[in-house]
Amino acid sequence: MHTDAAAGTPTAPARLLVADDDRAIRDSLQRVLTLEGYEVATVADGAQALESARAQPVDLMVLDLMMPAVDGLTVCRVLRAEGERTPILMLTARTETSDRVAGLDAGADDYLPKPFDPAELLARVRALLRRTRPEPESGPPMLQVADLRLDPAARRAWRADQELELSKTEFDLLEMLLFNQGIVLGRSRIYEEIWDYDFGPDSKNLAVYISYLRRKVDDAHDVKLIHTVRGVGYTLRAD
Repeated sequence: MHTDAAAGTPTAPARLLVADDDRAIRDSLQRVLTLEGYEVATVADGAQALESARAQPVDLMVLDLMMPAVDGLTVCRVLRAEGERTPILMLTARTETSDRVAGLDAGADDYLPKPFDPAELLARVRALLRRTRPEPESGPPMLQVADLRLDPAARRAWRADQELELSKTEFDLLEMLLFNQGIVLGRSRIYEEIWDYDFGPDSKNLAVYISYLRRKVDDAHDVKLIHTVRGVGYTLRAD
């Protein structure tokens, strides 16, 4: 049982759903996550994952990409089409960028290739769960650069008069860029703040998310706001 530091009262542990057809991996995930203090339910395929998610809400789902009958991509697409916003961490033995993009397109919030380090898995779980905490009653003020506006409390963003449809990771990344507008943010700093883990210079996760943000924030507009500073990182500014 976790404790709310401010109130000093116990809070229920986060509830996770793990779906993987490999029993050894499924049992390993359950053991690692349970030892970390999470309440973990496991299923062996995508059909069971859909049934379980609909019957008993959870705080986060860990889905294997390749499962018999109903795969992880289909589970993501179906749940997102039904309006389910629970964070989803996708696991896959595939390492191609196209596979990562397919998972993100389907509605996953993060992607972790197999084999993975348990420490990295836990870091990504913590980062995703942080985003589901209730916002404080008196939230931070609206952030704005040019015609891009972001409401941190409502977790909504607009470019001109068009609301942007953003995943949790995309929103957090855009919020960080807006809060530090005009400042060049290094890749390591972004990884630490958004994912709570520095995945090193060879990771392509950040580049994938930046490309998604550019498509949603900049592609339909003449004024581009998200800029790459080669060899350093990224910044958001109107120029």
